[in-house]
Amino acid sequence: MAAPVDSPDTDTRTRPAPALFIAMYHSVGDPTDDPYRITVTPERLDRQLGWFGRRGLRGVSMAELLAARARGEGRDLVGLTFDDGYADFVSEALPVLRRHDCGATLFVLPGRLGGDNAWDPLGPRKRLLTADGVRQAAAEGVEIGSHGLTHVDLTKADDVTLKSEAEGSRTVLAELTGAEPAGFCYPYGTLDQRAVDAVREAGYAYACAIDPGPLGGPHALPRVHIGQNDTAARLFLKYRLHRLRRRPVEEPR
Repeated sequence: MAAPVDSPDTDTRTRPAPALFIAMYHSVGDPTDDPYRITVTPERLDRQLGWFGRRGLRGVSMAELLAARARGEGRDLVGLTFDDGYADFVSEALPVLRRHDCGATLFVLPGRLGGDNAWDPLGPRKRLLTADGVRQAAAEGVEIGSHGLTHVDLTKADDVTLKSEAEGSRTVLAELTGAEPAGFCYPYGTLDQRAVDAVREAGYAYACAIDPGPLGGPHALPRVHIGQNDTAARLFLKYRLHRLRRRPVEEPR
């Protein structure tokens, strides 16, 4: 009799790998005044990571996730990404990640280090990590990626700005951390073929969006927004629906 699909004797290498599941976080702190729904409490993050863990899933950086998939492994891994580089990542998110033995990728804005989220017209000002904060996160094993220099919509940027946001931010981060970042994250999640080409030509191995539409491949990776309202039931639905809606992408090698 043939082994059931879920049997440990089944050779999973014969089955196509499921689509990457990449969670998109931003700030970890007080979500009381949060018109953009970008903040989760440390307690909510703790419960969400616990939900993944109870299902045999572990949160990792994008670098680890993509490397595992390139080897034909990593079905039990989910990508954890944090956008904008808020100062509360070090003080609030890192302790929770350590508690669950999770890795993460932090997309920062090297042109706004020590500043705030001035691009958000509504809601409270949130402090961004300083250069020392970014280096501290990197020293803790967090993958540092670029979110551009200053958080501008790349689909509306002129050629000079586009090059600066993609290539220039990579140069600054390499000088700051001592390692060239492999990943990029499109501000606002907006992208077009011109932005994708600029990011690829700048030397990034992969890039994250939100919903890339018809664009695909390692430089247009879709992600799932995770917020304060995402309890166990909502996480289950998001996880299942994402894997049904998305096709596996070709991981960078």
